Amino acid sequence: MGFGEPIPGQQAWTLRENESLPYFKQAIELGINFWDTANYYTYGSSEEIVGQAIKKYSRREDIVLSTKVGLPMHYGPGGNGLSRRAIFEQVEASLRRLDTDYIDLYSIHRWDPNTPVEETMEALNDIVRSGKVRYLGASSMYAWQFAEMQHVAAKNGWAQFISMQNLHNLVFREEEREMFGLLDYLGVGSITYSPLAKGRLALPWGARTERMENDPPGLRFDIDDDKPIVDAVERIAKERGVAMAQVSMAWLYTNSVIDAPILGPAHESHLPDAVGALHFTLTEQEVSELEKHYRPHEPLNVDGLEDPTLSRSRDQATRRKNAPSVGYRPTGPVRDRAVGVQA
Repeated sequence: MGFGEPIPGQQAWTLRENESLPYFKQAIELGINFWDTANYYTYGSSEEIVGQAIKKYSRREDIVLSTKVGLPMHYGPGGNGLSRRAIFEQVEASLRRLDTDYIDLYSIHRWDPNTPVEETMEALNDIVRSGKVRYLGASSMYAWQFAEMQHVAAKNGWAQFISMQNLHNLVFREEEREMFGLLDYLGVGSITYSPLAKGRLALPWGARTERMENDPPGLRFDIDDDKPIVDAVERIAKERGVAMAQVSMAWLYTNSVIDAPILGPAHESHLPDAVGALHFTLTEQEVSELEKHYRPHEPLNVDGLEDPTLSRSRDQATRRKNAPSVGYRPTGPVRDRAVGVQA
């Protein structure tokens, strides 16, 4: 979500095409071929940049291309949500912007409370059968919503979701309560976004970047209760002689539900650190040190973009009390892991 024409007041920190393309070149050199974007990111310009990067640095058949549908693109009936009309209109628009004739992974960006599940899943099945989309995914919803959509698809013999793109990192672990157990049971992979909490898990506590000052949704990670977690990341990184980002990313790989964290690079060190985490193993003691300070968080608003009441300053943040415990980890064999670029 870091590439595209900046939008004042919303995504003012994004990188334009000339600034973005070097990161795709670096991704290819590092062996990263999973590239994720969305129609909503900078209202389509992110998809255009990804399309240009594929032509400039790779071949279409060598890239696993992911984009999303569902968030507002315009005020017409096909510009928002997951109706049949919207899905058909928006997949065609994404194909044009990406300059491709198929999308590898097409995800719904949020649950649509205004469209029957049957209509959404049948429309998604139709674009898979047409060859325009290879696989389906979902993003940021309640576990019961995801289960309902999968059930409807299975009942009707339609294409089902193979992935869930969800917010998960050391300071936001709410997906461990219900969603991870469901994904493990269904055999669905997790593609986690904001693995570094928008930079908070890659820098000492209190350090700030220009993006942090211009990214209002990131305020949900500015909570004093999380300082001991960030301090533990910093301490382990110093002891092991690696970047804090490597420690934070390596922790994600201790949970075998997670298949491919995705991050939007804004510095030449970001992707190498992410790849380095694939080869960096934390001890059980280090994992315990990283996890023991976690406190419950208010859940992400999954019915829309961002609930402003949940994007609060560190002094105003609220927490859920008496929540069920986090910490779900499957006991089965560890799957192959990867890392992806989020555009």
